[in-house]
Amino acid sequence: QVQLVESGGGLVQPGGSLRLSCAASGSILSINAMGWYRQAPGKQRELVARITSGGSTNYAGSVKGRFTISRDDANNTVDLQMNSLKPEDTAVYYCNADLQLEYVTGTYRYWGQGTQVTVSS
Repeated sequence: QVQLVESGGGLVQPGGSLRLSCAASGSILSINAMGWYRQAPGKQRELVARITSGGSTNYAGSVKGRFTISRDDANNTVDLQMNSLKPEDTAVYYCNADLQLEYVTGTYRYWGQGTQVTVSS
């Protein structure tokens, strides 16, 4: 069974930092792009940051310069370092990964269960 598990969310004051981690496990052959999305109450899920298998990254304009995405292919993990957090960063953060699996052809997108990030004084 393939799963993505996030960790690292919590409550932080404005200007603070948090680091989110996401680990993929199961019958994984390889991982293509990995990313972080977020969804605030009453809003659509939006892309925060994405990183390809080659290490190319792209960020939402609202987080550029404050957030950094990185991946560790040896451990099948993707991290999101979030600095200078603002109240508008409050949301549930989801990781995803485009996976190629053992025993079946094709590429499949998997999502984590989400982790809450709250930025408040």
